[in-house]
Amino acid sequence: MEKNILITDIARFSVNDGPGIRTNVFLKGCPLKCAWCHNPETISSKPELYWKRRLCVQCGACIEACPKDAIMPPIAPEYSSSPDSVYLKIDRFRCDGCMECVKACKYDALQVVGKSMSVSEILDEVELDMPFYNNSGGGITVSGGEPTSHAEFTLELLKGAKKRSLHTCLDTNGYCSFSVLEEIAEYSDIILFDLKHISPSKHFEMTGVSNSRILKNLELLCGRNSEIWVRIPVVPGFNDSMNFHKEAALFLAAFAGNIRRVDLLPFHNWCQDKYDWLGIYWPYREIDALDPSFVEVFTDLYHQYGLVTTVGGSGFEEVGMAQGF
Repeated sequence: MEKNILITDIARFSVNDGPGIRTNVFLKGCPLKCAWCHNPETISSKPELYWKRRLCVQCGACIEACPKDAIMPPIAPEYSSSPDSVYLKIDRFRCDGCMECVKACKYDALQVVGKSMSVSEILDEVELDMPFYNNSGGGITVSGGEPTSHAEFTLELLKGAKKRSLHTCLDTNGYCSFSVLEEIAEYSDIILFDLKHISPSKHFEMTGVSNSRILKNLELLCGRNSEIWVRIPVVPGFNDSMNFHKEAALFLAAFAGNIRRVDLLPFHNWCQDKYDWLGIYWPYREIDALDPSFVEVFTDLYHQYGLVTTVGGSGFEEVGMAQGF
């Protein structure tokens, strides 16, 4: 019997997560707690509950269904859904995740985050877009969350993808034992490796974990001749300084022959609704998205060390270069 795992999304027609047109599979669960995380629904490995205030008519059906008294009394919808409202429908401390409220909601205001799927179910869906992969050089990208946190499942998923002649990318933060990463890398055509900071203290402060294992894994991965695209999320107040990028470029220069490219990914705040749906305060909510032109100024630093560098990580530049377009 196949093992299942929780998936938060299977995003089709992705063009920023590897070469060509791709389908990005988001596994649920991550050991890092990045303060700026753009996919907060993928951090917990357990099913979670969205409350979408704009869809809620405050009918009270969820209160009657909840066995834990975790639903707040209804208020006028125009107040609960206003931009300045501090009303929260769910007491997250009382909620035990039984999802009875979801069954009672007729307006999709309450939704379960995390769908249980098997390897074959995922690959059947991914394979539907095979013509687009063949024409663009695309395929499947396994992301999250953190795929290496589900090592056995990720390995079987990538093995299954190769059996179906799918091009594979692994999107990882590198926080795992190298033996796990090395085994999974065998079935990954490209590894998208996140680099968040060089400073151990800065990294720990904003992600909750040390970066020593991550940096060492990148070094070891380069030693086995994997194709690696390093991805740096450029976050205001964290790693958006010239000094950081000088330090990062110098560090990566030691592996310039093994790192195919460096993608600088500008911070955006388009995920703020997800935090609201989960009832989580997000300190970056009022921080403006970084203009790509701001990030472009850093690319010269990486070019000086012979590192091909993009802003935004579009996979079509690589395809175009390979085919002479």
